[in-house]
Amino acid sequence: MRAEKQLITSEYLNRLKNSPFFILADYRGMKVPHFNELRRRLAKTGAEIHVIKNAMFDRAVREAGLPGLGDALTGQLAAVTGRQDIAAAAKVLKTFRAEFERPAIQFGYLDAQRLEAAELVQLADLPPLEILRAQLLGLLNTPATRLVQVLRAPGQQVARVLQARADKAE
Repeated sequence: MRAEKQLITSEYLNRLKNSPFFILADYRGMKVPHFNELRRRLAKTGAEIHVIKNAMFDRAVREAGLPGLGDALTGQLAAVTGRQDIAAAAKVLKTFRAEFERPAIQFGYLDAQRLEAAELVQLADLPPLEILRAQLLGLLNTPATRLVQVLRAPGQQVARVLQARADKAE
């Protein structure tokens, strides 16, 4: 392999190793200003998009320990990678596609598990991570709150009876 190709492959490999996910999108027909706008929007979520050379990306994917993508890498593809939330990146892609009809999400990987386009759209529909955490904490907190209410009830009832007796005595 020529030195240029090795350099590009190692750059892809570096991006894959530094990201828990990647999403492949077909950017065919996108104009440069739209692609730059997509880059800007993804940057706000901590993700970035890069045009890839399919054969070299496949080699980098295999070197990263994932199964080869082979026939799945067809057309003009770009890879979205990031260090944070895959749902936020998928949401940007979905919203951008709704506005400009491009790019088309092909598939992605999250921690070595393949996600099809429909699954990525479902991820995009999820609320932000902070809201999901708050909802989970609320669910975990509910049984403890109810337990405290149940434990407090007999004492409150005794206090009400005593208060009623004191009011009656006056």
